[in-house]
Amino acid sequence: MKELFDFNFNSFVTPKIVKIVYILIIIGLGLMYLSFVIAAFASRQAILGFFVLIIIGPLVVLIYLALARMGLESLIATIRTAENTGQLVRLSGGNAPGDNPSADGSYPGGPQAPPANPYGNYPQA
Repeated sequence: MKELFDFNFNSFVTPKIVKIVYILIIIGLGLMYLSFVIAAFASRQAILGFFVLIIIGPLVVLIYLALARMGLESLIATIRTAENTGQLVRLSGGNAPGDNPSADGSYPGGPQAPPANPYGNYPQA
């Protein structure tokens, strides 16, 4: 977890901890559901308790779980897009954000080959 203390933000920590966050969300929603059911039965109205237990509670939990999942997936997709874009920039011979070349001009991933000429061996005008 040294990425948590990387103040240059050279690597993403979110993909590594997103599973833990999702599990914590599920646990929190489960506790919320349980507290709603207990509160509904504590109101001394059994019909309300069963209504919350059977219909309202599961519906609320499923909606919040779906929203949390969509938000986390969106975040991961954005991070993967950024990583893939950085890789494409490096493959084309440029410097991706967060790349720090060493004194000899090489990059942490190893020496970089020059980009291939997409036009073959023809002279460029």
